[in-house]
Amino acid sequence: MQRRTDEFSAPAHLPAQGWIIAQAAALITLGNVASRLLGLVRETVIAEIFGASGLVSAFRTAALAPTLVYDLLIGGMISGALVPVFSEYADPARRSELRHVAGVVFSLLGLLLALVVLALELAAPLLTWALAGGLPADLLATTTDLTRLILPAILFFGLSGITTGLLYSTQRFLYPAFGAAIFNLGIILTALLFSDRLGIAALSLGVVLGSILQLLIQVPGLRGLRPQFRLSLDPALRRILLLYAPVVLGIVVSQIGIAIDFNLASRTGEQSRAWMQAATHLVQFPLGLVSAAISLAVLPSLAQFASGGEKERFRKTLGTGLRMVLFLILPAALGLLALSIPIIDLLFEHGAFTRQDTQQTALALRWYLIGMPFAAIDLLLIFAFYAHQDTRTPNLVAILSVLVYLLVALGTIQPLGFVGLVIADSCKHAAHSISMLLLAHLRLDALRGQRILTLLAKAGLASLGMALLAWGIASQLSPQLGDGLWNELTLVALAGGAGAGAYLLAVVGLGTEEIDLLWTLLRRRGLAVS
Repeated sequence: MQRRTDEFSAPAHLPAQGWIIAQAAALITLGNVASRLLGLVRETVIAEIFGASGLVSAFRTAALAPTLVYDLLIGGMISGALVPVFSEYADPARRSELRHVAGVVFSLLGLLLALVVLALELAAPLLTWALAGGLPADLLATTTDLTRLILPAILFFGLSGITTGLLYSTQRFLYPAFGAAIFNLGIILTALLFSDRLGIAALSLGVVLGSILQLLIQVPGLRGLRPQFRLSLDPALRRILLLYAPVVLGIVVSQIGIAIDFNLASRTGEQSRAWMQAATHLVQFPLGLVSAAISLAVLPSLAQFASGGEKERFRKTLGTGLRMVLFLILPAALGLLALSIPIIDLLFEHGAFTRQDTQQTALALRWYLIGMPFAAIDLLLIFAFYAHQDTRTPNLVAILSVLVYLLVALGTIQPLGFVGLVIADSCKHAAHSISMLLLAHLRLDALRGQRILTLLAKAGLASLGMALLAWGIASQLSPQLGDGLWNELTLVALAGGAGAGAYLLAVVGLGTEEIDLLWTLLRRRGLAVS
């Protein structure tokens, strides 16, 4: 049985809505932690075995194909259409209807995904040229081979996504929460066991194995929900497609931007994509733990208050979510900035990953971090409009942000190389989130009186002090500790721990509501999933 977060009453000194959000976000984060940690292990293993070579760039490009298709056909459908429609049948009295609807969705979308895999297998050379046409001919041929190996993962990703939507609609969060972790584990095991014999192809096979495991781990959660597979145009399926249609534009625009980024990166050197991807993973780790968790926790309340016309509660809930995101993401961003070299040393600079790779990855990371706070609040702002059943506004803004990316990228790629692309990416996130902030204020009146600037000033000041302290400690200890895994771990732990402690002391001294929420949540016991 799933224990709901609302079973735990809010402490008397804390706002009830903030307490509910904090609990829900913590619950979602539990599922993300294992995935993110294993994701870092995966990247460390790849760096250890293959370094940052052109072969890694070929694999990254091949792995983009299933990601693009999943994001286009399934990813946005989970929260935008599958969960809302499945939830209508979630009552135990309607479980037979739910099994019927789920079976129709599985059958038709599964058939569609199988046809997509077949079509892309035939068009693999054209696909890889579109994604990485600037690579040398031999490396482009390798990319095509890796793409053909990896494409079947699309089917399993899709079926896994539908399963996730079905389980979420019945509040069964445990199995899908650890799906991504199992996926990463599949890649890690395949790389360790088969890279000697298969080379870089082991990573592509690892993606396929991981996608299968991600689906299989969720099957036990379907107890009592086993779909009744059949091909029919059920009215519920049509409603799912209609709900999802407005989201497609934004996804298409976003994926076009990613494809352009990959293509441009391939023209700045064989290793550029590998450096950029390694830096991206470091940025995505805190974004997944903070932004995604809090946004998903806030979305149900936002939708409820928007549909009920409760403007003040909507405003307070959105404000609480934004403050919590900024409270956690600002120290994460400045901490990564201060300790960029030590962290990359620890995670990646082993085996074939050289010192130059570390320096170039750190360079990319520093410029990505400019856009990190903007990216962190962006998802929550998008959900604020989705809660008002307005899916057009965020997607139109997405077109604007991609145009900003293109202007900056084309203007900077010649003098700056791959760094220009990273700067363009940060500008894209800034343009989108600033536009969404302005629209949320002007059209939704959603930010008035929420003390966001006050929290930004307090958390920003505390984060700056934290970063300076962490950088100073790392600078002093690095020459004394030297190289080696344990020495690097000690350096990051001491500098990062001291910085985190300084941040907590600073925000306590400055007086923030968010630190009270965090501290009370850590002390409370009983938040569990079974």
